[in-house]
Amino acid sequence: MYEDSPYPIDIREYLYKILVIGDLGTGKTSIIKRYVHNIFSNNYKSTIGVDFALKVIQWSPDTVVRMQLWDIAGQEKFSGLTRVYYKEAVAALVVYDVTRPKTFEAVPKWKADLDSKVSLPGGEPIPVVLLANKTDLQDASSGGLDTEQMDQFCEENGFLKWFGTSAKDNSNIEDAARYLLEEIMKREAEHAHHQEQNAMNDRIQLNQPSSKEGCC
Repeated sequence: MYEDSPYPIDIREYLYKILVIGDLGTGKTSIIKRYVHNIFSNNYKSTIGVDFALKVIQWSPDTVVRMQLWDIAGQEKFSGLTRVYYKEAVAALVVYDVTRPKTFEAVPKWKADLDSKVSLPGGEPIPVVLLANKTDLQDASSGGLDTEQMDQFCEENGFLKWFGTSAKDNSNIEDAARYLLEEIMKREAEHAHHQEQNAMNDRIQLNQPSSKEGCC
């Protein structure tokens, strides 16, 4: 490659499996469609089992990220299959409908299901962001979501952060996805550094002279 080429010599590519879960009708499919294809419709049918979409991001001049978003059905009858669907996921978005309190009450159940069935290589829980969806339908007289209460809920239930989102208005979906992706890449870098340190320590131990060496 020529030295004056504007293209990087090495392109690093990453593929991340990200789960999008929550009760039936919370807008999971709409969020994915808006984020991946920038489209919105009121006529999406309920997901049966699982579906997924791919979002390709030029993260930096030499880094391409492929986000594989898995749209998991919210129906209770599919809950027994989640262990299969969750396999190898590195992060998740849990979605609830701000106009339906019961979907918020189910959020801890979804988080507990995640924590019991999938984890990062080191054993820690995968990073999870909470989406308070359909803010466009929220009654303006209610004053919106209580930020302090939501922050406390996330802290108590192991969520990194929450975002009020609307697939219809395209509100905060890009911000939420980018925040989660930054957390994924930060954890991956930390894990790679930890592995590198362990490998270095192993090499040092192997190169150390035994107690018998140097004896007369």
